[in-house]
Amino acid sequence: MKADEVRRVAVIGGGVMGSGIAEVCARGGLDVVVLEASRDLAEAGRARIERSMAAAVDRGRLEAAEREAAFARISTTTRLEDLADADLVLEAATEDLDLKRELFTRLDRVMRDDVVFGSNTSSIPIVELAAATERPDRVVGMHWFNPVPVMGLIEIVPALTTSEETVAFARGFGERLGKRTVLSGDRAGFIVNTLLIPYLNDAIRMLQEGFATADDIDTAVHLGLNHPMGPLRLADLIGLDTCLNVAEVLYGEFRDPRFAPPPLLRRMVTAGRLGRKSGSGFYDDYR
Repeated sequence: MKADEVRRVAVIGGGVMGSGIAEVCARGGLDVVVLEASRDLAEAGRARIERSMAAAVDRGRLEAAEREAAFARISTTTRLEDLADADLVLEAATEDLDLKRELFTRLDRVMRDDVVFGSNTSSIPIVELAAATERPDRVVGMHWFNPVPVMGLIEIVPALTTSEETVAFARGFGERLGKRTVLSGDRAGFIVNTLLIPYLNDAIRMLQEGFATADDIDTAVHLGLNHPMGPLRLADLIGLDTCLNVAEVLYGEFRDPRFAPPPLLRRMVTAGRLGRKSGSGFYDDYR
């Protein structure tokens, strides 16, 4: 199957990333079915998409009629079997290797043999997921960025087993949705997170050591480096639990102290202060 032949997409997980991927696919004219673990989580995902689309209308980025048509193309389910007629699987489940491997094994039994599995993992080597299937040539990393409707990049990550046809398909699909794609080697962190995590960790260590306040750290980076936001507010946007998970995977693979999660990050996650998704993190103005 070619990228322009995809008509129906299965998205695994309706959290922040999964709901964003589902929204972009639906706005691109595709039918989307989102798999979640429970009906409550599925409804929460739909509500997240509805709020995002409403905000796009309010900002003039989406017409009201387009929003209604796109939202109507999205359905949710808790049954894996309901994904069987999809032309592409995009996995955005929790960043847990065992969970993802189990999902890929189960999906492998349900989906047509020609269906590509794209994973949104931000740190797990793709070969670990490909090895859980009987289609390792059709498993590829497709790492999107938050907020998905706004961010223009997808990292395409082939495993050792991924075919050139699958890589071309993934790049073509991203471009079909208006995204720019870059090709990364298959190692923990890929391009962006390998560079990002040491930067975030250093900012958190600065705060932890009392070197500067959160506002001063972020203002210095925002104005001094012309970044759209500082590192601590960016960590809140990503989710501090996600930052911790990615840092742990990177440190586990490379044993480089740059990747080691600062104690303050661990304490924030333990306290449930996960950033924007929980209403508080390094900042408390998300409510």
